[in-house]
Amino acid sequence: MKTPTALRALIDDGVIDEVLRPLKSGKEAAVYVVRSGDDVRCAKVYKDMAQRSFQQRVQYQEGRKVRGSREARAIGKATTYGRKQQETAWKNAEVEALYLLRAAGVRVPEPYGYYNGVLVMELVTDAEGFSAPRLGEVELTAEQAREFHAVLMRQVVRMLCCGLIHGDLSQYNVLVGPDGPVVIDFPQVVSAAGNNAARQMLLRDTNNLTASLGRWAPELLDTWYGEEMWALFEAGDLLPETALTGKFVHDERTVDVDSVREAIENARQEAQIRQQGREAAAMDD
Repeated sequence: MKTPTALRALIDDGVIDEVLRPLKSGKEAAVYVVRSGDDVRCAKVYKDMAQRSFQQRVQYQEGRKVRGSREARAIGKATTYGRKQQETAWKNAEVEALYLLRAAGVRVPEPYGYYNGVLVMELVTDAEGFSAPRLGEVELTAEQAREFHAVLMRQVVRMLCCGLIHGDLSQYNVLVGPDGPVVIDFPQVVSAAGNNAARQMLLRDTNNLTASLGRWAPELLDTWYGEEMWALFEAGDLLPETALTGKFVHDERTVDVDSVREAIENARQEAQIRQQGREAAAMDD
């Protein structure tokens, strides 16, 4: 395997010693298994984004902080410099989120450093030491599905208490390690307080997980954890260990409950389409 230029620089600088193999590749980044001393880790090499990609990410970037007023103006005007700053902020978002969330006890890979567009972090493995499968790739019992759902809802709560929403959470960016689910892929991370679409994205995240795990434990489909979390968050009553019930009383005057259920199914189908896109992108690389 030819060593990517970005990883060759890390070898030259002594950050890693060897690139072992590719792990996965998508539209935004390629991930490689690398060796650093006696440790096996992974290195996420971010790809440069085409200008059209920025337009698709505007909703996610609302509320994110940039270094100064010059950068903010340039991003707003979509100048060449602004697009460069926007891309840099996009890449940095995941790095900053991982350090913050890991410190808060969220089940995410441990980051080891960020070097010129490459994020070196923990390689999540299964019980045999192989790369951990995605949640959508494993078969579960009803009991396991309920347990995983509870663990993941707790991670969403802890993220929200840190002021963050994953923004793209589904069965395809949750890995299943020996100790349970680990959440990955945070380039789309959203500011809970600074983004007007924060509630919508939180509900989409929780609905994606509920729809996935509800295949094994159908009773999960009758829970409303996202709505419960957001109501507590808005009231200032949400804490990392707040006991959730999954119950929520909707205002029937403004909420069409059947439409919400339909949204869960739409989210599931959207996740399948996204996965097909990721697989197509991997085949093109």
